[in-house]
Amino acid sequence: MKNLVYTILILSSFSYAQIAVGKTNVVGSNTLLDFDQSSTNSKGIILPAVTNTTNVTPTNGTFVFDINTKKVRMVENNVWKDLSDIGNTSNLISNTSNDIGNGVIIGAETSVATGILVLEATDKAMILPKISNPHLTVKSPYAGMICYDTVSKTLAVFDGTNWNYWK
Repeated sequence: MKNLVYTILILSSFSYAQIAVGKTNVVGSNTLLDFDQSSTNSKGIILPAVTNTTNVTPTNGTFVFDINTKKVRMVENNVWKDLSDIGNTSNLISNTSNDIGNGVIIGAETSVATGILVLEATDKAMILPKISNPHLTVKSPYAGMICYDTVSKTLAVFDGTNWNYWK
């Protein structure tokens, strides 16, 4: 599965088209990246687990799971902002593979931002995976999981212990 995702991302890096993941069509013409929106969906995006956010260039809109603070964090106004309480890292699986390349950029040929997946567009957005009541629906959430809760109409992030909701 991991290799399939990498293959899709690598192939998509050569295109500026809209991309659907887990479904066949993108919703709307202003969507760059779109995920499964079925009512039975229980899969979200797993943010990268970073050991030291000082090694990450703080580009606005960057999201990570910070292993040291055990929190989901994002960059806003060039400053790291916590999106969760202190969570738990006991279930994290260490990635021991070597990083290859500079990540995948979707929507442009290049970007000043660094990341494993960078979305660049001035007229398109990403639609998060939509999950109804993730605290009930997702049976084994992984630290750093992010989705949109269709019931509370909030951004939901899992910190390894609890779901945190942002409106």
